[in-house]
Amino acid sequence: MSSRSPDDLLPRAPLDGPGARADGGQADPHELLHRARRLTADGHPSAGGAWERASTALRRAGGSLTPGDHADALDATALDCRGRARQAAGPLFSRAAGLHERAGRRGKALVSRARALLSDAEPGATVCAGLADLGERATALHTTGQATAAETATVLLLRCRARADLLDTGPDPAAEAADLRGDLGRLIAFATPHRADPAVLGALAEARTLLGRVTVPDEPAAALVQLRAAVADHRAGGRPWQAAESELLLAGVLRATGAHEEAAAVLRAATPLRGADRARHGLALARTLALSDGGPDGDAEVALLAEAVRHADAVTGDSRLSTLARLALGIARAEQGRWREASAVLEEALSGLAEDDGDDETARVRARAWLAYCALCLGEPCRAAGDFACAAAEVRRWDDRRHGAALSHLTAYALCAAGSPEKAARAYERAADLWRAAGHHAAAAHSLHARARRVREVWGADAADVVEEEALREAARALPGGDDGEADGARASLHRLPEPYGPPGRYQVDAYGEVGGAGTGPGGRRPEEQSGTRAQGCE
Repeated sequence: MSSRSPDDLLPRAPLDGPGARADGGQADPHELLHRARRLTADGHPSAGGAWERASTALRRAGGSLTPGDHADALDATALDCRGRARQAAGPLFSRAAGLHERAGRRGKALVSRARALLSDAEPGATVCAGLADLGERATALHTTGQATAAETATVLLLRCRARADLLDTGPDPAAEAADLRGDLGRLIAFATPHRADPAVLGALAEARTLLGRVTVPDEPAAALVQLRAAVADHRAGGRPWQAAESELLLAGVLRATGAHEEAAAVLRAATPLRGADRARHGLALARTLALSDGGPDGDAEVALLAEAVRHADAVTGDSRLSTLARLALGIARAEQGRWREASAVLEEALSGLAEDDGDDETARVRARAWLAYCALCLGEPCRAAGDFACAAAEVRRWDDRRHGAALSHLTAYALCAAGSPEKAARAYERAADLWRAAGHHAAAAHSLHARARRVREVWGADAADVVEEEALREAARALPGGDDGEADGARASLHRLPEPYGPPGRYQVDAYGEVGGAGTGPGGRRPEEQSGTRAQGCE
């Protein structure tokens, strides 16, 4: 986002006629103005910067932007307000709407007003009612030729997008989703006859993308049809950069259905321009490669994630994306055995979380647990035990007791390695209690067997035999012939931790382009980590 104040886009004196030229051999203001108008018409993410350069050149030449151009400049600046800066977008869109009205652009004014409504607050009933009113006004203006098809379609699309964001908050999300799919179908029918206009084609593609998103949980095959058509429409309109969300969603559905190679091909062919989109594409491609049939290419995955970190850090006010990218990069390096490098990245993620107002417990737990794993592999069991214990203390408050049990078990293992069998025995007891409370008796038996070995070491054979008998009773309560959750190794337990920032709602999209968190097992596990095999020898 530009660091200039929006007021700087309104120079003091008007530019009368075409005669003004830039001094000192600087760029011609009219050329810069033409470029800014073209980028705005194309919906290009560089439009905001182009308007700033054009405004500066005009001011130096003693001129100013017309009300219509100034409105477009404010719109472009507001569209660049993301993350924490998003709160500044509403006033900019509102001012742009007033200027569009002055310039006689009633359709554009409605688009700006709709965007202002969406920027001012989280979507709610009041916002949706306001958007519905704007949609009716846009349709009426289109009927009388005072609003273009693109402007009308955009206002209707913005209302549908707000409704999609609210789907998981209503009493009957499935019914609301079905109703929204009907409205999106009507929007597509309205826009299709005007698809020769690239601006309409872009809105049509966005409508298909949204239709695909709200269709994925109920009919994945039908969603794929819409998402493929959306990507094709974006590219046919000569605006492939607008396809970023469509490509992420398409790849996410393909990943969820097992079509990993096609998902990777979609992401590799993408040309995202915004830093946030580039970061998300890198994260999504790395996840796709990790799930591929041939197994993950560690070097390629790490390279993609390092790029994702770089792009995420360049996004103003979006610390979540940086945290996700750093966590993924740290874990990927740990998987490669590059534990010291992994620790450095994970420490950065923890530092970022500490500075973030929206500090996320699941992200903090995941970072702390993987730091502990790295310390264990580096031969620093005391530090590992401390980090595992911190993570375990946080997750014991969670409803799912398995995570606290697994981390308590890992705490005990690290304490054993650190030469503290008495403390380890107590930690194994906590793990067994948590496994038992969660109904995972085989895992409880596993922790009790490990506790018995430590008890034998500290308190003798008689005390250990009592614990062994308890372990046998727990094992007898386990599901016959099945695995009800035996502790299956450090890495598998860590991958089973919940995804940072919680799973999205059934109809919402996460950073990877997955609707409702589809496409991986719990906590983003890879297929080979979903089995009950002990991948690492942690007792």
